[in-house]
Amino acid sequence: MTSELHLYDTAARAVDRFVPITPGKVGIYLCGATVQAPPHIGHIRSGVNFDILRRWLTATGYEVTFIRNVTDIDDKILHKAVHEKTPWWAVAMKYERAFTSAYSSLNVLPPTYEPRATGHITQMVSLMETLIANGSAYAPGNGDVYLEVRKLKRYLTLSNQKLDDLQPAEDADMTYKKDPRDFALWKAAKPGDPSWPTPWGAGRPGWHLECSAMAFAYLGESFDIHGGGLDLIFPHHENEIAQSEAAGYGFAKRWMHNAWVTTSGEKMSKSLGNSLQIHEILKKGVRGIELRWYLGSAHYRSMLEFSFESLEESSVNFRRIEAFLKRAAEATGKHAELKFSQAFADAMNDDLAVPAALASISEAVRLGNTAITEGDSKAVATYASEVRGALSILGCDPSDEAFASAGSASNEALDGLIQLALDQRNAARARKDFAAADAIRDQILHLGILIEDTPQGTRWSIQ
Repeated sequence: MTSELHLYDTAARAVDRFVPITPGKVGIYLCGATVQAPPHIGHIRSGVNFDILRRWLTATGYEVTFIRNVTDIDDKILHKAVHEKTPWWAVAMKYERAFTSAYSSLNVLPPTYEPRATGHITQMVSLMETLIANGSAYAPGNGDVYLEVRKLKRYLTLSNQKLDDLQPAEDADMTYKKDPRDFALWKAAKPGDPSWPTPWGAGRPGWHLECSAMAFAYLGESFDIHGGGLDLIFPHHENEIAQSEAAGYGFAKRWMHNAWVTTSGEKMSKSLGNSLQIHEILKKGVRGIELRWYLGSAHYRSMLEFSFESLEESSVNFRRIEAFLKRAAEATGKHAELKFSQAFADAMNDDLAVPAALASISEAVRLGNTAITEGDSKAVATYASEVRGALSILGCDPSDEAFASAGSASNEALDGLIQLALDQRNAARARKDFAAADAIRDQILHLGILIEDTPQGTRWSIQ
């Protein structure tokens, strides 16, 4: 593979060659979940997209340190705790587990480290001490701590906005701010809310402070890639940059943002009432591997318009790929290896152009099916290996233990039942009872099962 990896940088607004800070190693920080509700597909798309990036970097020889944080203290969590009449920490833990389950169901690899905000208060206090000492932040005496944005050498370069055009930050009492646009690093304790002691008074962290402190703790002053959804560019990522650079950190060298999942043209959100929770979709009979295939199929910077019709169409296409791999294994007598073609590599190196990568998979399946018909087992093995290798990068290898172990017993039962029906059909044909054979065939087809009579026997696959 000779092509070099090129990635989009939100700050530069351009695609350019990726060169890591340390040769052979890549540090990635991905903004993870605020654990205040079950995850919907909009949340998990980010996990899938950056998991594909991580898998591709690893496959091409990089040692990847992947950090995905958990925000386990936040206004939304405190509000949910009141609503559910449950301690805030219990709410956070319940939904953190829901996210972990959803990631696992879709074969998103666990991060190298998954720090929680509440486990890094010491690092946050240290960062605030640095910012206050160098004059970038101030503590007005009420327990709050603010970053003074007008003292920053550069601000809003990621979102390309102007400071005077911004609405005041609505994160604390304006009485204590030097400028309405200053944002809170630390929020003074309120009666009944959780708090931690600091030199400036008890309170809890501001959202932005958490990620800067945790990124520094695990990746150092500078790292290669910071990722997240488009909605995080402002204010979250802008403010991360502001406080980190004010502390003297180089921070993220490259910014990557995935686009939203939309329904009826609108960004998915709980407030719109159109959230589609992962566990609810899987309960409808959608396999995790098919949902992942669907969520990862669009370019990560393109909006993905969700509908169950498009999900089903995507699933049908994926089943055809699975059917090819099954036929290839029968034709060659062995499972395919894990390789990928130059066309696939070129697509992935072009800013993770998954749609083009899928086209290369489709072409390999087409050529592979032709090779099966022609009895060219060597070509079959080559194309099957290219398909399976590409699927592994996309996290959708049917042989992956993450999917093979899930529902394996039910899959074996399904295979046995269909094979029993096929045996009955073949027996009817052997005794020339073609009416009965056709009736069995029609019933199987009605269930969405494709039947193919070949010289090697009858095969079946899900439509």
